[in-house]
Amino acid sequence: MHKFIIDNQEVEYTPGESIIQAAKNAGIEIPNFCWHPGLSVAGNCRICLVEVEKMPKLAIACATPVTDGMVVYTKSKRTIHAQNAVMEFLLINHPLDCPICDEAGECKLQDYAYKYSVGISRFDEEKFKKDKRVDIGPNVMFDGDRCISCSRCIRFCDEIAKSPQLTFVRRGEMVTIRTFPGEELDNPYSMNVIEICPVGALTSKDFRFRSRVWEMSNTESICPGCSRGCNTRLGVRNNEILRIEPRENLEVNDYWLCDYGRLNTFKYVNDKNLRISEPIIKLDEPENEKKDTVETGWDEAISKAVSILRRYNSSEILFVASPFSTMEDNYALKKFATEIIKTENIFYIPLIDESFEDDILRKADKTPNATGLKLLGINPYNNNDIADLKSRKYKLIYVLNDDFSRISEYSEFSKHIDVSIQHLQVRTKFMNNAIVIFPDSTYAEINGTFVNFMNRIQRIKPAVATIEKERLIGEFSLSRWDKFGAPNDRWTHGKKFNSRPAWKVIKQLTKAFGTDFGFNNTEEVYIELANAIPGLEGTDYEAIGQKGLLITSNIKAEV
Repeated sequence: MHKFIIDNQEVEYTPGESIIQAAKNAGIEIPNFCWHPGLSVAGNCRICLVEVEKMPKLAIACATPVTDGMVVYTKSKRTIHAQNAVMEFLLINHPLDCPICDEAGECKLQDYAYKYSVGISRFDEEKFKKDKRVDIGPNVMFDGDRCISCSRCIRFCDEIAKSPQLTFVRRGEMVTIRTFPGEELDNPYSMNVIEICPVGALTSKDFRFRSRVWEMSNTESICPGCSRGCNTRLGVRNNEILRIEPRENLEVNDYWLCDYGRLNTFKYVNDKNLRISEPIIKLDEPENEKKDTVETGWDEAISKAVSILRRYNSSEILFVASPFSTMEDNYALKKFATEIIKTENIFYIPLIDESFEDDILRKADKTPNATGLKLLGINPYNNNDIADLKSRKYKLIYVLNDDFSRISEYSEFSKHIDVSIQHLQVRTKFMNNAIVIFPDSTYAEINGTFVNFMNRIQRIKPAVATIEKERLIGEFSLSRWDKFGAPNDRWTHGKKFNSRPAWKVIKQLTKAFGTDFGFNNTEEVYIELANAIPGLEGTDYEAIGQKGLLITSNIKAEV
């Protein structure tokens, strides 16, 4: 067992660790700007200087390896004096942009100016001005005045994104960041430089000036953009998702998130033009030749769906599961199909894009839960299923959160389908066929689980409120407005959709058929499905935790 002493406290360490890593593992803060656990060591900011016994000079904690018996001081007079000097140097030319800077409230320079600076400036000269609002890429804006030359963004592009697009130019106080000639910061992971920038020099064009960080509540979630299942944090204000940030999980996505996951997986959640906001039924009275659709209440929509299901034999009904939906919703769908309708006619439609995959994070499977469906015994459609569709075997299609028109050769059998019942989040091409549409809650509005391609089951939590009130206090970090806002404040009146998770709707359908699945909440659905999957028996949401749970059993379903 290896130990060293830091601030009179004996601490264990792993050989090869630097002082700053060992201190972090022990819960001891050493200030840092340029150091990042996911990047190489640069050692150029000097704020992490510490005093080490028997060393004549101060040492940088990020690049000094720990040795047995080493004695380190992070709060000695020499260390504090050095920290004060570094902060004074960094603040000499730094602008007073805090009131308008997106980073305010989560800025290291702002925090360290309070913790490690003397609070005064001896600089009487005019500040050196650098370029502001520099467009360095399609998603990132650069403010040269705020840059402290930590080189994190440069190292990220070189080492993680494998796309060397940024570099330092000039020297001394004129040093700044630039893209290489003829280049722009447009790699698929470019927006990670925004998170790792310790100040507000690199900002998101999409989020710029939209909210102060303390006005947002933050909820842990999972990116639904591909089968990687990157851990994320959803920032919400006024019941609207404003940004997605990566959440550290060394077993899944390390510290990173691709730009597709940041920008393409949440905007539809609050888009009233795309979302299905109320149950919809198609009028089928004899005098209604055009078969008009109308919005209706839940009870009428459920009654209509039950009457349609009873018109057809079980062999004529096809259930389409969804790799975009949670384990809980898909489990309820399969249970309804096999136990109530008495059919095994169920498959899902995969979404594979080989051009999307890379060797960093992104996977060709652009769905979050295809692996989970296989664990539930639900397989992708095959040639036999296409043949059955062409032979007019199926008259009624029951679709969970997908566009059935995505299936191959759809045009060849679409006219053979009489009707469909669909749970939909957004409008699709196939929705015109539906006689009943249930508005389905999105991943950002419900509790549930996804299983990623590595067989790791991970939780999602509601970040956005619906009329159903799936979002409960205690499941998300409270913003200032959550804590202190009054009922008449503008940020308490964001749009709420009248959507429900599919398992809850299916439970109501089963009651109409004389059965009650007995689920009272999402976790009860999970506990039942977990007991049916080897490797998950006896687990609950607490067991899954913040980082997910690796399922050790093999998937025996057809791939």
